[in-house]
Amino acid sequence: MLPETLGGLAAAAGVLGLCVGSFLNVVIHRLPKMMEQEWHGQCAELRGETLPPAAEPLSLAKPRSRCPDCGHQITAIENIPLISYLLILRGKCSGCKAPISPRYPIIEALTGLLSAYVAWHFGPTLQAVGALALIWSLIALAAIDLDTQLLPDSITLPLLWLGLGFNLWATYTDLSSAVVGAMLGYLALWSVFWLFKLATGKEGMGYGDFKLLAALGAWLGWSMLPAIILLSSVVGAAVGITLIVAARHGRNVPIPFGPYLAAAGGIALFWGESITRSYLGLIG
Repeated sequence: MLPETLGGLAAAAGVLGLCVGSFLNVVIHRLPKMMEQEWHGQCAELRGETLPPAAEPLSLAKPRSRCPDCGHQITAIENIPLISYLLILRGKCSGCKAPISPRYPIIEALTGLLSAYVAWHFGPTLQAVGALALIWSLIALAAIDLDTQLLPDSITLPLLWLGLGFNLWATYTDLSSAVVGAMLGYLALWSVFWLFKLATGKEGMGYGDFKLLAALGAWLGWSMLPAIILLSSVVGAAVGITLIVAARHGRNVPIPFGPYLAAAGGIALFWGESITRSYLGLIG
């Protein structure tokens, strides 16, 4: 494909990514709250209680986004990715002038840049379509885990099945490798979880981490799992040590592992084969 055509495709994917990033901000903010509402309802049902209906049921579509401080509803012009935050609102609510978290434009910019790179890297292929879905899901999961230390099943489980679906046509790996990857991905961290719990009596990670690694195995195959585990462990250890030493982060305060798995999965998606060849060359 001509570089000009590929550049146009990347630009279009980048604009699409900016819009998707705006939606991901809604998912990151609301999905944990929706899960909490559901858990309260289930607990009440088990106790034989009836919870009063919520005044305004929460979903990803309703109610409209609003300022948490003054309740000002976000207008269409205030919801343009990046431009609204930087040029129109200048980082503050138009109603009460309360500061808006910079995480919103960061998520939008990151999603846009990675979407553009996906299009540039894979071109107009089925691989690009799947990679966009994978990258968008990983961004949402990483941010939710950072906020709440949760990796929602409503994202990880469909992501696993979607990876197997794409690999019916050997999009990233053959189907047998994808199935084995899903199995080994789950069992690898499940085994670490139980070994750590038997040795210390504590839980070292959550079940969502097992499911996320299983999903990455379903997308990229079992051969990518060592690289993903190694990359996520090295980055996680480095960040954890830095937080403990520099920021005086308590050793007993849990650090979510999902963002490091997500980052490692993204790296493996783009450069996993090169990393694996280099690693095997070093040890061989």
